This record gives sequence, structure tokens and C-alpha cells, in this order.
Amino acid sequence: MSNILVIDDEPQIRRLVRLVLEGVGHKVREATTGQDGLVEAASRQPDAIILDLGLPDLDGVTVLRRLREWTLLPVLILSVRDAEEDKVQALDAGADDYVTKPFSSAELLARLRVVLRRATPANDPVLECGPLRIDAAARLAWVHGEELSLSATEYSLLRELARHAGKIVTHKHLLATVWGPNATSQSQYLRVYVSHLRKKLTERGFPAEGLRTETGIGYRLQVPMEEGR
Repeated sequence: MSNILVIDDEPQIRRLVRLVLEGVGHKVREATTGQDGLVEAASRQPDAIILDLGLPDLDGVTVLRRLREWTLLPVLILSVRDAEEDKVQALDAGADDYVTKPFSSAELLARLRVVLRRATPANDPVLECGPLRIDAAARLAWVHGEELSLSATEYSLLRELARHAGKIVTHKHLLATVWGPNATSQSQYLRVYVSHLRKKLTERGFPAEGLRTETGIGYRLQVPMEEGR
């Protein structure tokens, strides 16, 4: 299965997570501090990281930002903090998903499957939407030939919108597809990531109106009209 790094200072949580993950065949490594977690991530190159926010030396968001300086490894936050602002801050810093403690084994495994699946290249064809081009096999996207720097979640969101270019894609569909079936009520995920995605697209010359908000329904990636039309 996959190699998972668990960064958490609570022995009981680490023990429980290890039992759950090893029970379905994953291999698990542990770190009890943020600094040790960064070292383990760099040296072991796990397939995904489960990260607590309340670490004894570094705040989990700081650890996440340092990880995002050099890797797009999937990061699943596992934290007792359940306020919306904490979730948004972690997602803003580059987290792929967020699970609150206490948690069910089934939910943790489901969320982990989703982030691992997003990190695996899909067999979709190359997608094009005006000046936007997406190569699913390489997990890369370009606007006017200039590569976009996207997190794993931003890429998955953009690919799903591009697969339905010109059509409204509902909040529920995007949340279920990109974050998993248990995230369909977490609309703050979309607000954060669509904002980031729109900014990165427009910085490369994709029209701002090309990623449209359909109020109360969802989002639409609109194929830009050719110049002069």
C-alpha cells in the first residue's frame, strides 16, 4: 500500500492511527515534533503525511508551510481544533484535507484514500480550455504556454472544472470529487481554493471572468472567446 508519516505528539493518537493504517496494509512512520517531522518527510519521502496542528515545538501550520516550500506531498490535518478559521488557515497554508479529533477509523481511511488518489496521475486525456492546457499524466497545467504552480488540491479542482468546461459544476460535486463524499458540506474549502486558483490563472493571462462563480450553485470554467470575436 502506501508509506504514511504521522506527525503527532500524543502517544495514544499515534498508536490508534498506526493500528488503523497498518490494518489495511499501509506502512507507518512516526514523528513527535514538527522539526522531526520535517526531517522525516525530507529523508523518507512518504506517500502522504498526517499532521497534528498542536505540536510541542512548531505550530502545525508552520510545519505545513515549510513542507510546501519544497513538496506537494498530500498532507491530511488531524487536529482537535474544529473552528472554521483553523480549517481555513490550514487549507490556506496548503493542506489537502482536514479531519477533527475525535475521528472515526472509516472517515480517516476515506479521507486518506482521497488525498492519495488525487496525488496519483489519472488516465484522462490532455484537456484544453482556450489558453489553458492540462496534461493529466504529468499533472501539469499551462496558460499561454506558461506553467501554473499548483498544489495537489488546486490541480485536482482545476482538472475537474476543465473536464466540464462551459458547464456549471455544483459545490456538492466539486467537494465530493476533490475532497471526498464526507466533505460535501464544507463549502469553505471551495471558497479558499477557488480564490487561489482564480488568482493563479489570471496572473498567467487567463481572463478573470473565465472562472465564474454561479451564486448559490457552483462554478463554471468558461472557454474564453477568441480575440476579435
